[in-house]
Amino acid sequence: MTETRDHTAVVIVGAGVAGLALGNFLLRNGVDCVVLEKHSRAYVEQRQRAGTVDGFGVRMLREWGLGGVLEGTPIPDGEGAFFIDGEAMPIDMDDEGDESLYCPQQVLVRNLTDAFLRAGGDLRYEAAEVVLENMDGAHTHVRYRDADGTARAVDCDLIAGCDGFHGVSRRSIPAGALTEYSHQYGYSWLSALAAVPTDPSGMAIHSRGLAGLIPRGPHATRVYLQCPVDDTPEQWPDERVWSELEARFGTTVARGEIAGKQIVPLRSVVFDPMSYGKLFLLGDAAHIVPPMSAKGIHLALHDAEVFARAVLRWAEDGDTSLLDGYSDTCLPHIWNYQAFATWITDVMHNAGDTTHAGEFRKLVARAELQRQFTSEAAGRLFGELTAGVN
Repeated sequence: MTETRDHTAVVIVGAGVAGLALGNFLLRNGVDCVVLEKHSRAYVEQRQRAGTVDGFGVRMLREWGLGGVLEGTPIPDGEGAFFIDGEAMPIDMDDEGDESLYCPQQVLVRNLTDAFLRAGGDLRYEAAEVVLENMDGAHTHVRYRDADGTARAVDCDLIAGCDGFHGVSRRSIPAGALTEYSHQYGYSWLSALAAVPTDPSGMAIHSRGLAGLIPRGPHATRVYLQCPVDDTPEQWPDERVWSELEARFGTTVARGEIAGKQIVPLRSVVFDPMSYGKLFLLGDAAHIVPPMSAKGIHLALHDAEVFARAVLRWAEDGDTSLLDGYSDTCLPHIWNYQAFATWITDVMHNAGDTTHAGEFRKLVARAELQRQFTSEAAGRLFGELTAGVN
C-alpha cells in the first residue's frame, strides 16, 4: 500500500493542554508543526477534567497572545467550602491580586483548538497506530493511519510527546533509558460525574475518608470519595455514593444521575530525563501529580513554554543548547510542585481517616490545616483546591 508522506519541523503527539498550547506557541512564531490525536475532536472536547489555570498559566498565555483561550465557561471561584466532621470551616476566600481562573479543562482544550485552527494549524484527529521511528537518528519520522485507514508518515526534526501517561510517546523509548521515580499514596478515589448542580461545593474531611463535590458546569458535578486501593466501581452503587457523601459532608447533597464511575489511584510519578534523542516528553507523559494538588495544568503549560522557547532558539539561531537542557530546566520546577502535591495530599487525607497513617498524623494534619485556615494565603490555596481538583 502506498504511504502518504509529509514533512514538518515538530510533530506533536496528543491534543491536550500541553500539545495544543505548544502548537499555538510554535505556530504563532513561524515554526511548522503537525498535531496528531488518536481520538475524535468530539471525544477530546467533551472529556471532563479539572481546570485550575493558576496565575502563572494566566500570565503566560496572555504573554504569548493567547489570553482569549481563557474565555468560555469558567467555574465561579470563591464559592467552595471545607467541611471538617460535618462543620463548614470559615475561610476568607479573598482573591484580590490572584489571577487564577477555574475553567473546565475541556473548555480550555476547545479554546486552544479553535485558536490553533484559526491560525492555520494542522491538527489531525483519529490518528491510529502511531509509531515513532529513528528518534535518535538523522531521519526521524512518525507513522500512523488516518481516519480512512490510509497509511501516512511525517518526517520531522523533533517530536513532542504530549499524549499522557499511557500514551505511545514514552512507551517508544527503549527500556532503561529513563528512570522512573514514583510514590503510591496507599488509597484511591472513586470518581464519578453526576448530572446535577453542585450543592454543596467543596471538600469534606471526615473519619470515613475525604470527599469532594466539584462543579464541572452549571448542571454537572464531579464526585470524589476516598476509598481503599483495591475497591472497584461495582462496590459503589449510586445509593452508596450519595449516602457516603452525605455522611462525610454532614449535610444533604443535591442528587442526580451518576455516570462514568472509576477508581483513581493517587500517585506521584516523575521520569528522568524527559527526553530521548529527538523526542521530548511534556505534561502527563513525563510526570503525574495527585489530583488533590490541582497542578496538572500548571505543569503542562510550564513544560510547553520551556520546550517552545527551546525550539524557537533552535529554529532561529541553530542553537540547540536549550533543547539539550530541556530536562535540566523542567525537572527542578517539577520536583518543587511534587513537594507541594505530596504535602497537600498527605495533609488532606491524614486529617480524616486514621486507618492509613494513624491518630498522631491526624492530629498533626489538623494542626496544619488550622494554621493554613488562619494564614493570608489560605483563601487562594483552598480556593484552588475546592474548584480545581483534577
